[in-house]
Amino acid sequence: MMQGLILAGGEGSRLVADGVDTPKALVEVAGRPQILNLIQTLEELGCESVTCMVREGVRVDAPASVVVRSCRTPSSLHTLIAGLAVVPPGPVFCTMVDTVMPPEDWRRVYAGVTDQLRGGSFAVLAVTPFVDDERPVYVRRDAHGRATDIADTPRGGGGGGGGEQAETAVVTGGVYGLSQGARRLATVALSTGSRMRAFLKLLIDVRAPVATVEVPKIIDLDHRRDLEAAETWLGTKASEEAR
Repeated sequence: MMQGLILAGGEGSRLVADGVDTPKALVEVAGRPQILNLIQTLEELGCESVTCMVREGVRVDAPASVVVRSCRTPSSLHTLIAGLAVVPPGPVFCTMVDTVMPPEDWRRVYAGVTDQLRGGSFAVLAVTPFVDDERPVYVRRDAHGRATDIADTPRGGGGGGGGEQAETAVVTGGVYGLSQGARRLATVALSTGSRMRAFLKLLIDVRAPVATVEVPKIIDLDHRRDLEAAETWLGTKASEEAR
C-alpha cells in the first residue's frame, strides 16, 4: 500500500513578499486551507496513511487519522528526510503543499506512480510542460519516458539526439513516487546539496530507473497571482465537469 506524505515545512517567503500573511499550508484554495485539500486528495486516492510535515508554529486541524509533525527544516530536502523517518515502511506518494491540480490529474499521477513503482521503477516524477517558476527543474527523458537528466535549463537545440525525446521541455511538478530504495537514498543526497533537485540529480547519477508521469499543467502556490490562477483554473474545471 502507498503511504502519503505532504511537505509543508517552508516559510512561504514569496507569498509573504506579496502581502499574503497566511502560512502557505493554510492559504485557501477552493474555499479550504490547501493542506486540507491535499489530505483529502491523498485519502481519496487510496493512501494507506497520510503524514504532514508542517512548519513549526503552524497549526493544522487535520483529521485524527492523519499524522501531523512540526518541523523547522532549512530546505525541502531536509523536510523530506524528516518526513520519511516518520512515514511507515513502503512506497511513498509525496507532494509539496503548494501543488495544485484538478482531481482527474491527481488520479492520473497517482495511477502512474503506482504502476511504475510496481513495474520496478526506483522513483517516479510528475512532470508538466507548464513552466511558471523562477527556479524550474527541467527533466530530460528518453523515448520510454524515463528521466535521463535533471537540469536548471531546458535542453538546447530542441533535438532528440542520444535517444532522448524531441518534445516540449518539461519540469518537475512537486509530486514524487518513491520506492523503499529511493527513501534510503534521500539522506545520501545531503552530501551533494540541500535542495530537492540534489536528490533528483543523485537518482539519475546512480542510474536508478526514474519514470515520469506527464500532466498538462501544475500550479505551484509561490505568489499571490498563483492563488488567483488556481482559483480560476479549478473553478473553470468544476464548471466544465458540472455541464
